[in-house]
Amino acid sequence: MTSAQTLAAPLFEPLSLGPITIPNRIVMAPMTRNQSPGGVPGAEVAAYYKSRAEGGVGLIITEGTYIDHPGANGYPQVPAFHGEAALAGWQNVVEGVHAAGGRIVPQLWHVGRERRPGVEPDMSVPGFGPMSIVEDGVEVVKAMNEQDIQDVVASFARAARDAKTIGFDGIELHGAHGYLIDQFLWPESNQRDDDYGGSVENRLRFPRLIVRAVREAVGPEFPIIFRFSQWKLSDYEAIIAETPEALGELLKPLAEDGVDIFHASTRRVWEPGFEGSSKSLATWTRELTGCPVIAVGSVGLDKTFRTGHFTRTEDPSSKSRVNVEELAMWRARGDFDLIAIGRALLSDPQWARKVRDGRLDELSDFDTSALDTLVR
Repeated sequence: MTSAQTLAAPLFEPLSLGPITIPNRIVMAPMTRNQSPGGVPGAEVAAYYKSRAEGGVGLIITEGTYIDHPGANGYPQVPAFHGEAALAGWQNVVEGVHAAGGRIVPQLWHVGRERRPGVEPDMSVPGFGPMSIVEDGVEVVKAMNEQDIQDVVASFARAARDAKTIGFDGIELHGAHGYLIDQFLWPESNQRDDDYGGSVENRLRFPRLIVRAVREAVGPEFPIIFRFSQWKLSDYEAIIAETPEALGELLKPLAEDGVDIFHASTRRVWEPGFEGSSKSLATWTRELTGCPVIAVGSVGLDKTFRTGHFTRTEDPSSKSRVNVEELAMWRARGDFDLIAIGRALLSDPQWARKVRDGRLDELSDFDTSALDTLVR
């Protein structure tokens, strides 16, 4: 074993999670690709995910895939997670990833207030969110009532049950970046005065209902990941928790309800989570909940990107670089359990295998053309 391979070894230890074993600590981060016409992930989508498993990624988290609630989707050509054709497409994805030795979970998604009328699949349906939004005298986002809330909870549970049925290794709930679950958590987007707004306990009520319903739907051992963030697509400076103590008040109840892993989404994984400490958001999450944690945020890139949604804000001069020594040190001392890689994997499906083998000089640089294609 070379010195570079020895250095990287902590990143390539297996992790047991309930009934499954993840072969290493490298995760493919969820990245929307807009390559599923009609909401159906086709052969190219299956090949795209399989190639990353073949390239050594231990756990793949799919791009956001929308549940069967009428207002769940907000974007063109993103995949659905309901209906015979879409689920058959996802089953092909699962079989390909498993054949390559990887593990895979779908990211279950409801965009909430990000949706507007005129978006597929039913263009007449408005957005749904904690609060009503009116534009030019037209209500484009409906404030969810109790029935709407129960409908969405049931939709997440159905999707989770389907994920287990077709062979996925767990599920991730998208509770980050200003989408529906996060909209209830963030005081800026949730100013309700009923049981779902106001106090931390009330803002948590909707996410907790979802986690409990999903846990009941999939049973006690099927892994549930919960992705959260401070920042939002509309506000990089947003926060849902001012202090570590406040973060614990949000996350501990979700762990009690059935979350197995937290996915702490940051734009820069190395930055402190809170003032007064060098600990990252992932490290704080691990300490506060006692749960395994996935860290993510510009890993494998030599420049930090803006996270403009479906826009080319990336710097075309950015290179694929990774400080293996630093990552391995963080892993060895328990700062995180798994590390998610995003755009670096778009240009280089073999990224994980090259890092494992110490072939850092062979890493392919990221370029924006990788955003246009699935097959590399």
